[in-house]
Amino acid sequence: MNKMNKVKIILPLIAFTAFVGVCGKMLYSPHAAKINQYYITGSRENREHLRELFTLLVREDNLPESTFAVIREIANNFARAKEYGRLIHFLGRRTINFPHDPYNSYYLLMVAYAYMQQDSLPVAAQYFDLIVKNYPDLTVNGESIHFACLNQLIDLTKYPVQRVWYYQELISRFSDRIDLGITWFMLAQTYERIGEWNSAIQAYTRYLPYAGTMIPGFPNAEEYARQQVDFNNSHKDWTYESLPALLSAVESALDAGNSRQLGRCQAKVNFFAHSWGQGELDNSAIADFSLSDFMRGNRIYYAGQLDASSNSTEAYLRTWGWSQYLSTWYLYFRKIYFPSDPEIHGRWEWAGIYYGEKI
Repeated sequence: MNKMNKVKIILPLIAFTAFVGVCGKMLYSPHAAKINQYYITGSRENREHLRELFTLLVREDNLPESTFAVIREIANNFARAKEYGRLIHFLGRRTINFPHDPYNSYYLLMVAYAYMQQDSLPVAAQYFDLIVKNYPDLTVNGESIHFACLNQLIDLTKYPVQRVWYYQELISRFSDRIDLGITWFMLAQTYERIGEWNSAIQAYTRYLPYAGTMIPGFPNAEEYARQQVDFNNSHKDWTYESLPALLSAVESALDAGNSRQLGRCQAKVNFFAHSWGQGELDNSAIADFSLSDFMRGNRIYYAGQLDASSNSTEAYLRTWGWSQYLSTWYLYFRKIYFPSDPEIHGRWEWAGIYYGEKI
């Protein structure tokens, strides 16, 4: 969320609990009228309205639903007036002094809302997390409080491990109320961030039936997920221990003019062939052709060294003689990033072709 502050805010829970534990008893004691003056604020009409509400609140014959309605109106009154400090103070006392109140999850939700309005987002996140993990769910006006909290926590938390748990809760408990395509993909992304590669692949696999879902910020989500899953499920027998070993195999096949030998060096999944500037993840870029069609009757030449733009993870080899229409191809090699399989991670593959001279 855009309001996320970078300042660390520490909630003094122990001191706060002790304070509200004492003051709360005063609020609901026979001497409550004196204490209530802190909450009587605003215009003359509003002050009178609040006095009436607090009078109703201390009635001993109130049903739980009636008490809830009064408390919510008091809290809403503070929210409308942007008296967030009073709202937090009032509902904080309430939840401490009545720990078994069935509506406490709602009151804490309003406390979290008040902290958000004060830009105290880390504190708000603590309350959302507290509600989900320690209080039963409650449906108010047809809306689940836990569902609202989880959606907020997805945006507020800085810790991917926690975000994984929140996504899992959304999927297991509210699958009928969320976009499962977005949720599975974002869960997979979060697994990647914490290095849970096998779980990431499983989540990408669960996402693929929802392919076509627009993922905000990930225009090529479907292609990316499909590449990850396809590579994971492949034999990976085209990979080489090092770039020199791969280059030697490719150059030997070119020298021999042997398309079948060259094809064995080619990646069997996610291999692309396109012009410079075309996206690698573009579906139209996936190569579907026979090398023999271009090598038959042609002598293919290659540069004596890799292109100067090559680096420790990517390399380009200029070749020519493929076709009278498009003679120059740059063969693209890359170091494999696949931490879920240590035997494959760090090896090299011939991953694609760029047509024409470099732009």
